[in-house]
Amino acid sequence: MFRAIPALAVVAVLALGAGVVIGIGAESASERVARDFGRAWARGDYAAMHALLNEDARARFDRGAFQAAYESARTIATATSVRTAEPESESEGTVPLPVAIPTRVFGTIRGAVRLSVGDSGVAWTPQMAFPGLTEGARLSRRTRAPERARILSADGKTLAEGSADARTSPLPALALSVAGTVESTKDKTERKRLFARGFPGSTPVGKSGLERVFERQVAGQPGGVLLAGDRALARSEPRPAPAIRSTIDTRLQETAVTALAGRLGGVAALDPRTGAVRALAGIAFSAPQPPGSTFKIVTTTAALEANLVKLSDTFPVESKAVIDGVDLENANGELCGGTFEESFAESCNSVFGPLGVKVGSERLVETAKRYGWNNPPTLPGEMSSTLPESKGIASPLEIGSTAIGQFQTLATPLQMASVAQTVANDGVRLIPTLQAAGAGRRRKVRVTSKTVAGMLERLMLAVVARGTGTAAAIPGVAVAGKTGTAELEDTRGPGGEDRSGDPSNTDAWFTAFAPAGRPRIAVAVLLVRNGAGGATAAPAARTVLAAALGK
Repeated sequence: MFRAIPALAVVAVLALGAGVVIGIGAESASERVARDFGRAWARGDYAAMHALLNEDARARFDRGAFQAAYESARTIATATSVRTAEPESESEGTVPLPVAIPTRVFGTIRGAVRLSVGDSGVAWTPQMAFPGLTEGARLSRRTRAPERARILSADGKTLAEGSADARTSPLPALALSVAGTVESTKDKTERKRLFARGFPGSTPVGKSGLERVFERQVAGQPGGVLLAGDRALARSEPRPAPAIRSTIDTRLQETAVTALAGRLGGVAALDPRTGAVRALAGIAFSAPQPPGSTFKIVTTTAALEANLVKLSDTFPVESKAVIDGVDLENANGELCGGTFEESFAESCNSVFGPLGVKVGSERLVETAKRYGWNNPPTLPGEMSSTLPESKGIASPLEIGSTAIGQFQTLATPLQMASVAQTVANDGVRLIPTLQAAGAGRRRKVRVTSKTVAGMLERLMLAVVARGTGTAAAIPGVAVAGKTGTAELEDTRGPGGEDRSGDPSNTDAWFTAFAPAGRPRIAVAVLLVRNGAGGATAAPAARTVLAAALGK
């Protein structure tokens, strides 16, 4: 005999059953905290993670110490990111949080970090900063570097090879001029960066030349063991990098060194069509100097763009210009003037000082920036070419002096070679590159119009044909160039004597490209304290130009 079950009881039983089912699939409060903790970890939000700690843990580990534990583990492991999955079911007061950490050196480290989660938050301890750590165990590593990769010239010749502490080359004399040096660094910041890449802090690194430029590519990948206390979490073997091919032309590099002839200075040569660096000798990109009248290419660009001058405009034949009551003299007090083309060819300060004032500092600086001044370095170890911002070039005299490459204007031979390359390339500046594989992927900046570049080319041709740069002329080749003679100190000596003819008081410059119309090489030469650009730098540049053109 069955008795009827009251309807209310049936509802209660059904509700209890449903509650059991729902309860089995529900996320606990601890699991929800663990999930939020893991998601914050994956996005690097240490503030959100720290906020999920319980009161005791926050008191023991302030925000800075907490974050430092994770950042230290990340650096030691060479971690590139953190991935977390949904937490597993709570068990014995802890919630396992699956974590995967990809690293540069040790592959991907996987494991579950067991989070102690109570009603008030995570009872955090330092072993939760990395999977595989146990109580009291510290994360550490032992690594070693592979042998450095070979550095090759554009034509496949070895410029540097061998271990980091004993680099050699079959071309020792040539390699010395461009390969650079490798040595251990004592700079704490650099050692930290090295450690973050997975290398021991004492590992020798490229300090100059191609060794520095290609440091990341030739260093390879270190290997070793990642440790949690005495227990190995992961192991890897050092992996050498493949040889890297530079854009350096060994024949042209040798010519550039010869052109310097032991003098303090620099030579830079570029391919006008790709921006590839073909030669770097001396202080080609490491010691900016006043560029003198080579900067008049920039001043002329700004004036032509603003329609402040035409090539046919005429100027008085004078020995100087007077700006702010100060004489701005032509080289050696020479008389010059006539058409603008003639004034450019003869590099007349008496014309370009006042023209710079008409252009104004704002336009002058903006044009220089397009050419590369005040830009970040494009090559490791390169020093930027600079000039003051327009507000720092205040007086007419400062503007006029800047327009002729003096005042506080500084440039490297690489920068001036880039100026010539820009004119040769119809007004488009190609960012210089030393890596052969990157020469085809050209980063470029439109500096000026093709029309203005064409006028600049005409002016530079006149410099070599009949102006201050005739010593750079090559029979049968249309060479376009610009001389520069930068005064380094006051031309009046301590006793008031005239030092304007003292060659040790001037830097000699010359920048050029050839052949005009179908350019194959752009060159700049700086000779420190070595006289006039037309007399010393132009012949040195001619040697490099001729070698590049097979002349």
